[in-house]
Amino acid sequence: MTTSSTAFSHTVSSEGPSQGRVFAGFHNLGSVTPTSPATPLVVAIHGGGYHSTFFDLPGYSLLDRAAASNIPVIAVDRPNYGNSDQLAVDGSIFDANAQALDDLIGELWAAHGEGTAGVFLIGHSIGAALSLLIASNGPTWPLLGVAMSGCLLQEPPGTAERWASLPMKWLPCDGDMRFQLMFGPAGSYGDDMPAAEAAFHGETPVLVQELIEISDGWEERFRAAAPSITVPVHVRHAQYDALWISDEEQVQQFADALTNAPLVDAAVWPGTGHDIDYHTSGAAFQAEQLAFALRAAGLPDAPLSQVGAVSGPRPEPGGQPVAGAA
Repeated sequence: MTTSSTAFSHTVSSEGPSQGRVFAGFHNLGSVTPTSPATPLVVAIHGGGYHSTFFDLPGYSLLDRAAASNIPVIAVDRPNYGNSDQLAVDGSIFDANAQALDDLIGELWAAHGEGTAGVFLIGHSIGAALSLLIASNGPTWPLLGVAMSGCLLQEPPGTAERWASLPMKWLPCDGDMRFQLMFGPAGSYGDDMPAAEAAFHGETPVLVQELIEISDGWEERFRAAAPSITVPVHVRHAQYDALWISDEEQVQQFADALTNAPLVDAAVWPGTGHDIDYHTSGAAFQAEQLAFALRAAGLPDAPLSQVGAVSGPRPEPGGQPVAGAA
């Protein structure tokens, strides 16, 4: 792990369906002391085939970047992943995840929220879908906003049928598969990639039940939930995301569905694949997410300079690189 991260384990104690459930993950709380009331407590939710460590790969760590700017981040292992408890359900695995995470985050806020303005969710891929569902359910803890990537409206034709035909419960994700699905074209990632990603995450599998649910009915589910989301939402979708139909029209339709969000900042992120964080513009991407979190927490014009060094081209809200940005 990186120098700013610490492993944690938390057992939900409040009454309800999650009582007694154990969650694990990593946080940077030991490296951070909030000095402004306009500071968010960021909770990061990973996608399928990853653990909380998705946000803590050395050299690409959201936890490190946030710690450098005094922003607390807790990255959680979702149910069924990492060292968190298993979660077996007959119905929607997304609904069960969203409820369990909602219960966890409420207790994390109670334990670690002092000195911050509220909770800000950063979700990647299936973690993005879950973040949106949590927001739509109206949590009892103070939710400031959501930043998401790797989740849109429609997947390529045949995707749902392909996942539904798999005979196994868990689909192994080896290095070759990750490279094909998670990265953009040559030149969009550093010389250490994709080897560093493969070595760090190994062959962490993805739960097939999640793949089926995200590919069969997700658009309808999102459109039904979107009007209930009443917090700011930051959307960045990779230009070369192989898991979704990825174009500006789809991004615009996604943003248009968020009719009651007070602010929606949505754009295609140029030049990268599904895992934007692990590309050469990943630092700029994370800086944008953290700057948006600061604005949602009450800092109206949080500049990117307040959230650590930015390397590579920095896209403007329209999704195109700003000439000369560094």
